[in-house]
Amino acid sequence: MTVAYADFVAVFTEFSDSQKFPQVGIDFWIGQAPTQLNLPLFGQQADLATMLYVAHNLVLSAQNARAAQRGIPGAQISPVQSKTIGEISVAYDTKATTIEGAGAWNATSYGQRLYTMMKAVGIGPLYRVPPRTVAAW
Repeated sequence: MTVAYADFVAVFTEFSDSQKFPQVGIDFWIGQAPTQLNLPLFGQQADLATMLYVAHNLVLSAQNARAAQRGIPGAQISPVQSKTIGEISVAYDTKATTIEGAGAWNATSYGQRLYTMMKAVGIGPLYRVPPRTVAAW
C-alpha cells in the first residue's frame, strides 16, 4: 500500500485538523518520504515508516510556524533541563527521553519511533539520496 492523505489522517488523527495541518503539507511530506528513506528496507512496515516520517516533519514545521509568530522560525532551542523562577524550580531528565545517536530524530516522539524502526531493520540513521545525472554536476 502507498500512503495517501486519508490513510495518514485516519491513523494519526492528531493531524486531521486541516486548518492546522493542510492536506498540501501532508501530501508534500508523503512525497518526500521515498526520496529520504530507503523504504524497501522496512518491508511491510514501509507505510508506518512513511507516516512516522511525515508526522515528524509536520511537528517540526508546526514548531517553526509557532516560532515565526514570536520571532524567528527555524531557531534551534534545546530542551529545558532546569528553570527557576523565584522559589519555584523545575528540572527535566532529558536523557530519559533521548535516544543516544538519534540526533535530530530526537526532536519529536515520531522521529524517535522512526529511528527505533531504522535500528531494528539495521539501517540506522540513513537517508537515501537519489542518484544524480552527470548533467547535474
